[in-house]
Amino acid sequence: MKKFFISSSILSANFARLGEDIKEILIAGCDFIHFDVMDNHYVSNLTFGPMVLESLRNNNIYAPIDVHLMACPVDDLVLKFAQSGASFITFHPESSDHVDKTLSLIKQCGCKVGIALNPSTPLSILDYIMDKLDIILLMGVNPGFSGQRFIPSMLNKLYRIRTKIDKFFPNILLSVDGGVNANNISDLVCVGVDIFVMGSAIFTSNNYVQFIKNIREKIKLTYNCIK
Repeated sequence: MKKFFISSSILSANFARLGEDIKEILIAGCDFIHFDVMDNHYVSNLTFGPMVLESLRNNNIYAPIDVHLMACPVDDLVLKFAQSGASFITFHPESSDHVDKTLSLIKQCGCKVGIALNPSTPLSILDYIMDKLDIILLMGVNPGFSGQRFIPSMLNKLYRIRTKIDKFFPNILLSVDGGVNANNISDLVCVGVDIFVMGSAIFTSNNYVQFIKNIREKIKLTYNCIK
């Protein structure tokens, strides 16, 4: 079966016990950690800095961490988060003065490269940068806060991205972030998503292990029906 990944957005974790929460969700079966960086400038919220990431690495968190930069400007942050232990660095093209330069900088730092697209960002941006990408992340909500509802029209946009990936660069992973839950996971599998970023859906569940098991079962059942 095709490989699917569950990435847990720690924006919804209990910040007072962040390390413990992360270890619990990894034990429960999450593949990646999604590390949302908000600067109260690009988006109207303020979250984590490089020192938090470094602390997690020093606290024996070894899983891949996707640092999602919702911040502006980004290049200095790329360097700091790469030094602090990021595995992937994903940024929004609107936040960079020179998108190609930022993509190259992430690669030079030894991290996987991701581009994040807001619901209103045109897909034409991908035509000039796909050869440099490891991940394309589409926001299922407008960025800034957790717990929002998925925007239904993003299913079509995900399908269009999937078509571009399959035609030109099939090694790129397609990720979706925002409003992902048990009710829409099957729809997201059907449009070709590889990485499911889930925050509040996981952390508000009563049992992390059972929740992730149920999600994986839905993914498997849906994939087997459509392949």
